[in-house]
Amino acid sequence: MKPLAVHHVSINVSDVDEAMAFYVDRLGLIPRTDRPDFGFPGAWLDAGNQQVHLIQGQAPANVGQHFAVQVADIDAAIAELRAAGVEVTDAFPVGTGRQAFLSDPAGNGIELHQVASG
Repeated sequence: MKPLAVHHVSINVSDVDEAMAFYVDRLGLIPRTDRPDFGFPGAWLDAGNQQVHLIQGQAPANVGQHFAVQVADIDAAIAELRAAGVEVTDAFPVGTGRQAFLSDPAGNGIELHQVASG
């Protein structure tokens, strides 16, 4: 097997509407309209060429698991999120890039990641 990419990640959220507001209004993800009716609340969102799927349910305890959203300018992203009242760590180096962390309203971990330029 040779994977081509990560198509989507699915995360449990306690309130889909609250999560949608956060992921769309704060993180800038784009809602999709092609989610079938699976018989339980949820939503699909675009994050660049990948997707984040929200599923109404109990979010697991955060013990370090997270997914990363790549940003062009991590300092600007942090400033924008903080101005909107979102708690975000300071950016710090990792490998040749930089990262910072925040949580969604359900407590899911999210990494902001800026790859090294050049």
